[in-house]
Amino acid sequence: MSKYEYIDSQKSEPSNRNSVVKMCLWLTVSTSGFYHWAIRPQSATAARREALISRIQHFSEESDGTYGYRRIHADLAAEKTECSPELVRQLMRQIGLVACQPRPFRITTEADAEAAANMPDLVKRDFAAVRPGVKFVGDI
Repeated sequence: MSKYEYIDSQKSEPSNRNSVVKMCLWLTVSTSGFYHWAIRPQSATAARREALISRIQHFSEESDGTYGYRRIHADLAAEKTECSPELVRQLMRQIGLVACQPRPFRITTEADAEAAANMPDLVKRDFAAVRPGVKFVGDI
């Protein structure tokens, strides 16, 4: 954020009672420079970045937020929009987009019927103990 942008954001804040002249003086910028910045038209670079941001948001929403900057850059390249992957990464960081790639569900344990059949039943299915510390049963 530039100094002029900061002054502009503070100027429109209702709780701020400082004048533009004071803020310009504190930030060591000229008041005329601030007012010139305020009426200046948007630069071509800023306009291009805004267009890219809207396309990046579109592709991110289309992928339910799972695409990272590489895939979004590939989508932009597929539609003949020229930009670098680093620019896509910077713009995604600027607007707060973070890719979330859910991991697929994988079964980590499988029931082994043969192993269960071959296990000895040492307590003869009687899990009640007369006193503590007599029978130790666990599922490990």
